[in-house]
Amino acid sequence: MSWTQVLQDAGLSAREAESVLILSATAQMRASELAKELGTTRLDAYNSLSRLQEIGIVSVSAERPMKFSCDKIDKIVQRLIEMQKQALKRTENGFADLQSGKQESEQNSSSKNDDVLGPKFAVLKERSNIFNRIKSMSESSEEQITLLLGQFGILHLCRSEALAEVNAAAKRGVVVNVLAQLDRRTIRFFGDLDESIQIRHSDDVSSLGVLKDDDEVIQFLQVEENPVGRGREDAALVIESRSFCATQANLVEAIWEEAIEFEVAKVRFTEERIVDPLRLTVGEGSFLDSFRGALGFDGQLPDDDTPFDPQSFLASGSELNEARMTLQTGRLESLRILGIDIGGILRQVGNRIGQELAFSLRSIDGHVEFLNEMMDWWEHAGLGEIDYELDPTFHVRVYLTDSQTGNEDGLPLSELDDGIIEGVLSTRYPEDGEVAVRREDGVDDEYSRYHLLFRTDNLIEM
Repeated sequence: MSWTQVLQDAGLSAREAESVLILSATAQMRASELAKELGTTRLDAYNSLSRLQEIGIVSVSAERPMKFSCDKIDKIVQRLIEMQKQALKRTENGFADLQSGKQESEQNSSSKNDDVLGPKFAVLKERSNIFNRIKSMSESSEEQITLLLGQFGILHLCRSEALAEVNAAAKRGVVVNVLAQLDRRTIRFFGDLDESIQIRHSDDVSSLGVLKDDDEVIQFLQVEENPVGRGREDAALVIESRSFCATQANLVEAIWEEAIEFEVAKVRFTEERIVDPLRLTVGEGSFLDSFRGALGFDGQLPDDDTPFDPQSFLASGSELNEARMTLQTGRLESLRILGIDIGGILRQVGNRIGQELAFSLRSIDGHVEFLNEMMDWWEHAGLGEIDYELDPTFHVRVYLTDSQTGNEDGLPLSELDDGIIEGVLSTRYPEDGEVAVRREDGVDDEYSRYHLLFRTDNLIEM
């Protein structure tokens, strides 16, 4: 029996089988060269190559003109056999599902090309092929693998054979990190991951992808909207390039540093509380300049060495010491002199309180119902008065007592209170949502006013 017959028995067409035989014997080949070898048109050659890329048999270099390659023929056959086994397994499971009335997810496999050097990429279609490539990446990973799972990626991972290989990689010492956007419906699935795997939550992680060591990346191009679907329309791009991997690693590292540890983030969905560490901004501008001003030192440092003058040294030291003693009085004004914005800090704390309040009211659908509940909470807490009006646009009016009037050293609690309202509305209506929130200082006895506008027609539907 010939290799061509074996490949055809494994599911390839005659032209695809011939293409694989030719490519497996050559380092890299252009589509036009393959077409010449096959005795067909370049379009026909491209069609065959496209199909072979989709199932993960062929990779393409990231250069112009594109060059195609594949593994040795024995590896290709082994992968095709595995794919046939998976296809048979899916058929058996589907038959069992029809008989029992149950529904399970399908599993399949893809392949990996290790032998061809240089940047290359391939397009994988169908979730089963994509996650089988992730399985292969986990098997070959030596140092680190990072999975970006978005909102429902953990569900897809746990329903695939890739999960076992990811856990196996972690057990043999590979550093495995998972970045995800937690959802109350999928939290339990994270328990299937090996305990050594680090998990963090980020609201910014909406896409799916994988980064392996410093040489291979998977980026999902399309994901089926139904999170429990079979993912027949899913598509992903596999990129093998060290420079691209380095760029992706820097991006992932930046997100990872800002992300929240799993156990902390999980509290949001189990206890409905936000307990993440609050990163505060204490001020702006040059703190060195603020400190020099506070010490009364407004001069410039000399460019050249100057003779030592004991009298000048003692005089300047005395002045600086007096200024330093003034800063030790413990008053809030001393912090302001040093550039530390107390009002800004309190507003940030208020924002966090508002975020938690909006989070606890997230099940309320209607705009008016949500705002009424927020106002009831506000009045019950005794924080002041809030109302809303429709003219000239729908807006929330906030009335606060400025306890700092006439007392420069008093805590600006109005910033805290107004920050709560700001935090509630910005959480309920994020920047990329249908409703825009615009804050402005209040008029007359108002402290502030928040306009709620639809981005499309500048009117909010009530």
